[in-house]
Amino acid sequence: MTAAASVVSVERVIDIFEAFQASQRPLSLTDLAEAVNIPKSTCHAIVATLTARGYLYSLARPRSLYPTQRMFDVARDILDKDPFVERLTPMLERLRDSSRETVILGKRQGDTVVYLQVAESAHSIRYSARPGDIKPLHSSSIGKALLGSLKEPELRAWFEGRTLPAVTTATITDPGLLIADILKSRRAGYFQTRGENVSDVWAVAAFFAVHNETLAIAVAGPRHRMEGSLADCAQLLVATCSLISREF
Repeated sequence: MTAAASVVSVERVIDIFEAFQASQRPLSLTDLAEAVNIPKSTCHAIVATLTARGYLYSLARPRSLYPTQRMFDVARDILDKDPFVERLTPMLERLRDSSRETVILGKRQGDTVVYLQVAESAHSIRYSARPGDIKPLHSSSIGKALLGSLKEPELRAWFEGRTLPAVTTATITDPGLLIADILKSRRAGYFQTRGENVSDVWAVAAFFAVHNETLAIAVAGPRHRMEGSLADCAQLLVATCSLISREF
């Protein structure tokens, strides 16, 4: 099997589990093949392997499949030993409770941001996200913070020859303007987005270093609340990042 074929196979396994997540019910082989958009014979081969490894089980009436708890147990055991999330989650939750907005921990992954943990606000109207979500560096507050952690020559080099797509109508797509925004924010000690990644969502973020890894935390919420509380959220955020840096 070629490297490209291996990658496709992995993507299809992930697609199958996400199909169960989306449907939240047992699915037949035909249902799975249609949901993942692959030939039924290919789906059968993947399903047979997952069933043999104990990740899926079959139902007779109606003839269908559903995941066992094995994937959950594997994921839980892995997360229990996470070098960052386990220790940082209580601090993220305290920041969530004090700011009353959604708090996100993220890390750079190539030219994107991956969310590692999310502590959602209790408000019925809130910014919602999930661990594993991928966001652009240039339009997200965490992405700006992580770019702001770079030395200025590195920061400018990252933008050279790069096209910045508009995620919303408020996204800053001019490299010069975005560099100026990031440098100004670095002097202030925190980074902001005003509807640049999700319309009507404002966020503030700051970065910190742990064990030679640079991570960032964001506080995000709807504009109608964040507009008047952004400075207070930034103060709470910076204090949390300072505490984390000291404790680690």
